[in-house]
Amino acid sequence: MAIVLALISALVYGVSDYSGGRATRLAPVFLVSLIGQLAAMAGVLVLLPILGDPIPGLSDIEWSAAAGLAGVLGVSAFYYALANGAMTVVAPVTAIVSAVLPVGVGLADGEQPGALALVGVVIAVLAVALVSGALEEHERPTSRRVLLIAVAAGIGFGLLFVFFDRTGDDAGAWPLLISQLVSIPLLATGVWRTGGDRVDAVPSWWIIAAIAGLLSVGANMAYLAATREGLLTIVSVVTAMYPASTVLLATALDGERIHRTQAYGLALAVTALTLVAAGR
Repeated sequence: MAIVLALISALVYGVSDYSGGRATRLAPVFLVSLIGQLAAMAGVLVLLPILGDPIPGLSDIEWSAAAGLAGVLGVSAFYYALANGAMTVVAPVTAIVSAVLPVGVGLADGEQPGALALVGVVIAVLAVALVSGALEEHERPTSRRVLLIAVAAGIGFGLLFVFFDRTGDDAGAWPLLISQLVSIPLLATGVWRTGGDRVDAVPSWWIIAAIAGLLSVGANMAYLAATREGLLTIVSVVTAMYPASTVLLATALDGERIHRTQAYGLALAVTALTLVAAGR
């Protein structure tokens, strides 16, 4: 069940990231991130009374706050990179970093996935690398600076995965709300310091940003549930396959072309999922 939840999280993360990247082409990155986080917080506030989760302890609050800080780094850097580079490059580069970091943490903590699962983890990272099409030409140029920002985004997301994994099984959806209470003031400060007046004439950008935020709630909930049932080394690398849906949407809606190596990467991703499921 943990793998299924992680896969759902990956699919929804990918759609959320695509939506956020599109919105950032129409409005400043901090403003888009702020709108997304406000929409996400509204979604969590609706969920909490329904779920009836008890207020978490101090340790859960601390890890959740740290996740909020990591999330600001990840989302802001990622949306900026998506808006200024090719989605078919930025999303997978970020995913590789966000996968390798928690896998390393999980192994350092003594997690011992089965041999087949470990092979699947290695293939999954390779699959994400191939999906990036790093050796291919892309319709939209991606500078070295944008690639470095994509790496920073991956570090933020990787830390987010690790910190959420550190929260207790009975914390429920509280880690999401606590992380948002940390991230929203920081994003609001970013909007104030950088100015939020560069907004495209297209009025729908804030709707796209809000949709990205609401989707992130579903993705985060699925991820939290997955980490509470499975190993971080497995759950994080499956979740890191979110570029698949981002790439497919960029191809279908933006006309970005999937190259042969990217197609091989998508096929390897399926193989990796099969091995991880068989060896968990």
